[in-house]
Amino acid sequence: MTFQSLTAAPTTPYVGAELSGIDLTAPLTNQGIQDIHDALIAYGVIFFRDQPISLERLKELGHCFGRLHIHTGVRGLSQEHPEITHVHSDETSKHVNGEVWHTDLSCDPIPPLGSILHMKVLPPSGGDTLFASMYRAYDALSDRMKAYLEGLTATHDGGLAFKRFNPNGTYKISTHPVIAVHPVTRKKLIYVNRGFTAHINELSPEESAAVLGFLFNHCERPEWQTRFRWEKDSIAFWDNRCTQHLAVWDYFPHVRTGYRVQIAGEAAPLAEAPPIQ
Repeated sequence: MTFQSLTAAPTTPYVGAELSGIDLTAPLTNQGIQDIHDALIAYGVIFFRDQPISLERLKELGHCFGRLHIHTGVRGLSQEHPEITHVHSDETSKHVNGEVWHTDLSCDPIPPLGSILHMKVLPPSGGDTLFASMYRAYDALSDRMKAYLEGLTATHDGGLAFKRFNPNGTYKISTHPVIAVHPVTRKKLIYVNRGFTAHINELSPEESAAVLGFLFNHCERPEWQTRFRWEKDSIAFWDNRCTQHLAVWDYFPHVRTGYRVQIAGEAAPLAEAPPIQ
């Protein structure tokens, strides 16, 4: 794809692209916003280098693509910045954000449309993030498996992801289709993930565990992944509706810290494409 205000270099055939030629530290033009949106839709996750933005600018950037989502599993950074979550780990960490393959907050009735993460402090090596295309994961299923999964729903439980941080917390629980349709591209995708999906509602516990085990392993295959190696002031912006990701915790006891905003979704995941207006 070509864009008027930036250049995109795909990182793998199915997901991911590094964007250059655009400055996120300054207000974006309408064309810049449109090009970033179009690149996000085309590649699933987009990466930027050398973008030393402030917390206020991070929120402004998120607002370019919709209202900001307040995280339902962890507290916001502060009263001043409730929309920002601090992604931090060090020598005292027992767990880290995103250490299991997941789609952000699929436990919410309306999960976030996308997330923007700005990384500030990195370990000497390691700390990469992996992203996987759920379009390609769906396309790689057999026709028989696609037919079997159509119409099934799954329960997504925030406690699976967040109780290890706060055992006494109260977390969202929601039901979504196992096979969903992206509201913009209208393409089918797999919408279950190891981090949040508890069970498939229409199956027995034994059948559910077997089917989910297959789907989790299938979604996490390297053939439809990209791996992002962070640098200071790198930014990743991912489409939460059609990707999963994993933060690799291979750098203990070193520090890794950044800040994230999430763009609110407009509707719950859909089993069928909405009518074209």
